[in-house]
Parts: sequence; structure tokens; C-alpha cells
Amino acid sequence: MRLALCNEVLREREFAAQCAFAAAVGYDGLEVAPFTLADDPLTLSTARIGEVRSAAAAAGVAITGLHWLLVKPDGLSITSPDAAVRARTIDAIRRIVELCATLGGRYLVHGSPAQRRTPPGIDRATARAWIAEALAAAAHAAQQAGVIYLLEPLPRDETDQVNTLDEAVALVREVGSPVLATMLDAKSAALTETASAPELLARWLPEGVIRHVQLNDRNRRGPGQGHDRIAPIVAALIAGGYRGDIAIEPFEYVPDGPACAARAAGYVRGLLEALSPSH
Repeated sequence: MRLALCNEVLREREFAAQCAFAAAVGYDGLEVAPFTLADDPLTLSTARIGEVRSAAAAAGVAITGLHWLLVKPDGLSITSPDAAVRARTIDAIRRIVELCATLGGRYLVHGSPAQRRTPPGIDRATARAWIAEALAAAAHAAQQAGVIYLLEPLPRDETDQVNTLDEAVALVREVGSPVLATMLDAKSAALTETASAPELLARWLPEGVIRHVQLNDRNRRGPGQGHDRIAPIVAALIAGGYRGDIAIEPFEYVPDGPACAARAAGYVRGLLEALSPSH
């Protein structure tokens, strides 16, 4: 299991400095939000992409994958009633999939709650069908690029579409692509699911549909900075033979981004060492 930091935690630093800091405090990689690389990540030049890859390689960290996919450019939505907007968004997804592969990432996390809400005047079933259409296109692009595409369940206060793992799995199976799966975000699971995160992992890891994990507390801070117990989640990952990446994704940085990132790395590394049979 590789430990990755979601790079927006360090967004105020140049990317090379993000890589160097992440490596110094114990991360194996960065999970990159494309909007941190450019205001419009679809316009990234070949030279800039090369710089990003080189910065990670020089620091000895991987670019594990991408997340927060549809924040920029503005105006994207896979549930817009405007077919042209949906088509433009699907084209953006295809290009972001290509970017992930070019950067050496192996997965994309599709969260982007604002860009998948049911619009006023549209029924939820219609919006869900549009989401399935976008996921099918994303999966096709991901299979061609050699990466996996992950639909992220999110809390109901963020979106009304795909709130639970059951709902995500249903869409994944409906599309039926070997490179389309879902993932577990600890905060979202704590806020939305009736079962605990370890129970969800025990249920879904053997099915092969959970292919990524993000750790955080329901209070939106880093793992270990709230009341949610993270050790049982790590234990469930080990017991389930999980071999994917673990990403650290806080939303509130206490006391600040670098300190939060460093604390989380030490905390999760300690859990992995204490709970892994190899230790």
C-alpha cells in the first residue's frame, strides 16, 4: 500500500516544493487535483506536464492519481439539462483521463459533487441516466489509457446523486466496465452509510469494486484529528488484502496544511507498522 497526500493541502507551494515536502514527511506519492496545476488543466502544455512529472521523479514520489476532476474549467456538469454542456464535460473527462496516464497516475477519483447534482426541473432518474452515460464514456477512455476510473460516493449535503457505496456499485455494475469501480472515503462513509467503514470494506473488498481509499475524519480534518477511529479501517484493509493506495484528504487544515499533512503521515504510518503482520 502506498501512502499519498492529496496535493491541494499544499496548494500554496510550487509543485516541486509540494513533492519535496511530501517525500520528506513520509509520503510515497501525491494524489493531484488538476485545478492546482492550472486554472484550466485542459490547456496544460506538453512542457508543463513534463515539468510536473520531472518534479515528482526528482523528489522520489509518484503521482498516484487524480481527483477533484471537474472543478476547472468552470461550467462543467454531467447532469446539465443542456446536452452541449454534458458533451463538453465528457470531452473534458476524456482529456483528464489522458492527463492522468501521461503523468503516470493509475486512477482517477470522480467526486465533483456540484457537477453531478440533479438540476431544478429534472427528475433524479433522468440525471442518473446522464451520470451513467458519462461514466461509460469515462470508462472507455480509461481502458484505452490503462488507468482505472473510480466513482466516489459523497454525503447528501454535497450532492443528491450517488451517496452510498450500494448506489455507486449499482452504477458501476450497470456500466459494466472492468476499469470502472468505486472507492471509500472515510469522512463520507461516516456521514452517510449505516454500516461502519470496516464493515463496508469487509463486504466490498472481496467483490473487487473498492479500488481506492481516502482517509479523513467526519469533522473534515485529517485522520486522527477527530473522534473517528482509523485503526479499524487500516486493519480491515490489511485483512482484506488491499493493495491499492491510501490517500490523505483533509478539508480543514489544522493548524495549517503542512503540519496537518505531516501529522497524518506519521499517524497512518504508525498504524500500518503496528497492524501489519510483516512488522
